[in-house]
Amino acid sequence: MAEPIEDYALLSDLATGALISRRGSVDWLCFPRFDSPSVFGALLGHEDHGRWLLAPAEPEAVVLDRQYLESTFVLETIWQAPGGQIRVTDLMPPGQGPSSLLRRVTGLTGTVPVHQELIIRPQYGALTPWTSRIRKNTTPGSGDALLAMAGPDAWALQSRRLPEAHGRMHLGRFEVSAGETVEFELTWFPSYREAPPQLDFDSALQETVSYWTRWGGNYRQGGFYGAAVKRSLLVLRALTHYETGGIVAAPTTSLPEEFGGSRNWDYRYCWLRDAALTLESMLTHGYEFEALQWRNWLLRALAGDPEDVQIMYGVAGERDLPETVLSHLPGYQDAGPVRIGNAAVSQYQADVVGEVMVALERLRLAGGKEDAFSWALQRALLGFVEKHFDDKDFGLWEMRGSAQYFTHSRVMMWAAFDCGVRGVRDHGLQGPAEHWEELRRRLRSEIMDRGFSQELNSFTQSYGGSQTDAALLAMPQVGFLAYDDPLMLGTVAQLEKELLTGHGLLLRYRTESGVDGLEPGEHPFLACSFWLVEQYARTNRKEEAKALMDTLVGFCNELGLLSEEYAPEERRMAGNFPQAFSHLALVRAADAMHGVERLSLAVRTGPNAG
Repeated sequence: MAEPIEDYALLSDLATGALISRRGSVDWLCFPRFDSPSVFGALLGHEDHGRWLLAPAEPEAVVLDRQYLESTFVLETIWQAPGGQIRVTDLMPPGQGPSSLLRRVTGLTGTVPVHQELIIRPQYGALTPWTSRIRKNTTPGSGDALLAMAGPDAWALQSRRLPEAHGRMHLGRFEVSAGETVEFELTWFPSYREAPPQLDFDSALQETVSYWTRWGGNYRQGGFYGAAVKRSLLVLRALTHYETGGIVAAPTTSLPEEFGGSRNWDYRYCWLRDAALTLESMLTHGYEFEALQWRNWLLRALAGDPEDVQIMYGVAGERDLPETVLSHLPGYQDAGPVRIGNAAVSQYQADVVGEVMVALERLRLAGGKEDAFSWALQRALLGFVEKHFDDKDFGLWEMRGSAQYFTHSRVMMWAAFDCGVRGVRDHGLQGPAEHWEELRRRLRSEIMDRGFSQELNSFTQSYGGSQTDAALLAMPQVGFLAYDDPLMLGTVAQLEKELLTGHGLLLRYRTESGVDGLEPGEHPFLACSFWLVEQYARTNRKEEAKALMDTLVGFCNELGLLSEEYAPEERRMAGNFPQAFSHLALVRAADAMHGVERLSLAVRTGPNAG
């Protein structure tokens, strides 16, 4: 059975990602892209659905330490076994062409027997490939190769210590003494081509470390939460395809929001919302090239008739993402169904264009130049919003109930027209600013009239509704209201009353209302609590902001990774992992906290200080 979500580490080569458990098992890996079928799928079932285990053979062995080499996704695990210590180094070289997973066992002290178990199961564990062993005429010491093939896909495991066939799996056992190393490389390649040559491990390691440390070295900002922000930015980069620029919401599918429940979704796709928010985060922290790369992905994905706009796309901009249930997989710790694809792709979510327009406005403010294509596309998107001005939608949370007038969605429509007006008024671009101003005014009047409850002294989840929604915390983030506006403070008070759990975390909304068309029950969505940190920080509730921020950052595993949700009762992560939205919200909250820190420092050290 799969381990707790927080016990996994992410490796990434900027094309796909692997999850490795604390016990040394690669339980999830999709080749060659994030959204390809898995070849190791034990995360959503059991070992026969595919895994690659490499660990000391003795059951008494324990992990002494597990960490990334600083600012990288090179994982080092130190094992203590009865006979000595070993180090396992795991990495995926980024942007090298065919994706490869490299693993090295190094003897540190004594002699340790090591067990290897390789179970290759393509198509989400549904297929058993044809395997064969071949002798390779390559450089001395590089060893033989184990080839596996299924349809268009093939995999080559190359090493001096290949495992042997044992039924439907391959098993191996070898000893490593102090100073000795044993290396493995698993590579995906098209089955109609020859297997690529084995990489030199030391060169691949050096290049991988160099890439990540160079990228992380561009990070600009300190502050008390600087390390968490840096790792979050690295995670966002790790979830980005190096060629297309598309960022996946998570590298996994169907990790449950409620253990044993059915809220299991495929997040291996590119949401416009996430891409837009990532663009903002990268701009804030000095990654202008990456921000432009994401802008270009956005523009390519959106290109075409505005009526064809989707909320999400494939890694390269694919539009057809039908939702399917994989009945042969029991799910993570028996939480079914396991889904691939996402039916929300066809939903109308009125907030998405607003998120895109806000991000592109901030790119302009940072000095990014519009070209004829990008601004023309933005004008077309505003035409799309106007055309659907009176339409209900399914909201930020992709409700699977009936469409409604969600207040957050209407606010983001307001933000879209606001950014259009700013493009003309502040940046000299061409467009019908007066018309957009009138639409902006109408939306504001409507939201204030229909989205605010005098009885609750709060904005509501939907027009005429009686419950709140954590998405309302975005209202001051886009400038609709000031953070300290009395109406916003009243909304925050109602959110605290209605959605705060006994553990101080904020729910998205009350699922028992039935608004989302699903069975009730989920754990707190981490992004919402990070938004609350930002709200506290901007309204001088500094002690509460710090306490909540410390709690949330404390949920990161020892590698700095966060899932979608957190189950406080069980003290464990829930939902897909690692989750881009959680890390994006962490960055925003830390930026707000850093701004408060700098302001406090300026007050303490100003000319009248003391």
